[in-house]
Parts: sequence; C-alpha cells; structure tokens
Amino acid sequence: MACVLGCAGTVPLPKKALALNAAGAEALAQGDLSTAEARLSVALEYSPRFVEAWVNLGYVELRRGNFEQARRDFVKARTLNRDIPAPHHALGLLADEEGRGEEAERDYRRALEVDPGFAPARANLARRLFQRGQYENAREQFQRLREVAPEVVDGWAGEAESLRALGREAEAERVVARGRSHVGDAPALLLLLAREQLGRGEWDEAEAMLARVVGDRDRQRAARAWAWIAIARAGRGDAESARAAAGAALAIDPDDRVARYALEVTAERGTPSPPGRE
Repeated sequence: MACVLGCAGTVPLPKKALALNAAGAEALAQGDLSTAEARLSVALEYSPRFVEAWVNLGYVELRRGNFEQARRDFVKARTLNRDIPAPHHALGLLADEEGRGEEAERDYRRALEVDPGFAPARANLARRLFQRGQYENAREQFQRLREVAPEVVDGWAGEAESLRALGREAEAERVVARGRSHVGDAPALLLLLAREQLGRGEWDEAEAMLARVVGDRDRQRAARAWAWIAIARAGRGDAESARAAAGAALAIDPDDRVARYALEVTAERGTPSPPGRE
C-alpha cells in the first residue's frame, strides 16, 4: 500500500535528473519496469546523490522480487540523507514484503519521526496495527492520516473499519458519511456503506451498491464485493445465486473468508446471517 514514486529533494538537482526521475516514476506506476529502470539510472548519472531516484530504483527491484538489490538501493538512499522520510518508508515496505512486521513498523515510525505528515508511512503503520488486532491504536493512526491527508481514502475507510472492529458501529457510519463528503464514492467507502445496509437487512440496496465495486482494479476488494453480494443474495433466500457470487469471489481471491462463510452456511441452511466483525 502507498509507495512513494517521487518526492521533492532537499538540495538543488539538475532539471534533467528531476524530469527523468518523474518519468521513471510514471513508468513504474504503469508497470513498465525496464523503462523505469533506464530512466532512473540516467537520472542517477546526472546526480548520483539523488535520494528519490535511488528509492524509486529500489521500488523497481522490489516489484521484480529482487529484494536484496532493493535493500541496497533503499539503504543507499537512507545513507545519503536520513532526513527524508521516503527511504525509511521504503525499507518498511520491503520488511513487510519479507514478513518482518515488527521491523516494518519501526521503519514506518522512523519515516514519521522525520515527517509526521508523510501519508504513506502513516497509512502503512495504521494497516499493520489493524492487522495485529491493535484496533484502537490503528484507529488513532487512521484518524491522524485523514487529518494530514484528507484526500486519502485509506484514512476514512481505515478509521471506519477500526471503529467497526471496536464495536462502535454508529461512529463508523458517521466516518463513512464524512468520508464520502470529502472523497466521494470511493470503492472502499462503498464497500463499508454496503455492509451497513447488510446489517439492516437491506439486501437489494446492498447488492446494488456492491455491484459498483466488483470491477474495481483492486482485485482483493473486488473479490470481497462479490463475497458480500453472496451474503445479500442469501439474505433474500436465494442460496443458489449466493453460491454463484461466492464462487466469483473465490475465483479472484481463493482465501476470501466471507465468500467461504457464505458457501458454508448456504450449504447448511440456505440463509446466513452476516458474519461478525473482521
């Protein structure tokens, strides 16, 4: 989640280096890794101490799965300037990818020590806290994220998810409503809104809302939308259609637990109640 593809430097840099770094970041965002590597390498020829270009080059290697080379690039960037948050954050992402959660959290916190307004590190720290069940701490970090970056959907959706996990559904609904007023009908918020409707037994309304998310580029989110559609259909008593929706979810994400729950309960009795908090 939330990698940095270009940041402002702290010293004057050649315009050509800046342009090549930006072009390399764009190629990276589009998945064209070879072009990104070429552009970033030339940027570093112009300016070998260009911290952001080293970070972006490390992201190229991270996307390729070349973790050791990514680490060398990120460490190089951090060595050049520890007072830029991006290298610390990048090392956190690498630790996350390698399953070293505690180290990832430390790196995200180091990035925030440098710049408390660095949204990607705030988002990833909050996500890590949520994943290990520290819901109140996660809620606090997501709240801080939306204060420093109200345009970032993760802050609104993450705080609402944390509140739900804490059993504070009414507060979660208010956060979703406020989030929609700031960022519009983002898929993450529509998913939460549909879950509110499911909780009230508004099966048709929930399915209509979820239908707007099943084509989302985030495949895990699209799978979860199909899974909740399965719950909505089962709530209407249509077990066969519910199983079809659950199958669509599992075809995208075989590990989706809501879809598996829908399959289990429709096989047992045909009409499930919504599963508990996630």
